[in-house]
Amino acid sequence: MAEAYCVKCKAKREIKNPQNVTMKNGKPAISGECPVCGTKIFRIGSGK
Repeated sequence: MAEAYCVKCKAKREIKNPQNVTMKNGKPAISGECPVCGTKIFRIGSGK
């Protein structure tokens, strides 16, 4: 699973409900939410 930094928790968390998205500039990213606090988290890149 992909991990992203949660600003609210100030820690790296596994992304809950990850969704592959494409940013405006065409680059891939992963969007989801923090499993602890429920805040939206985002990771730029393919998520490998």
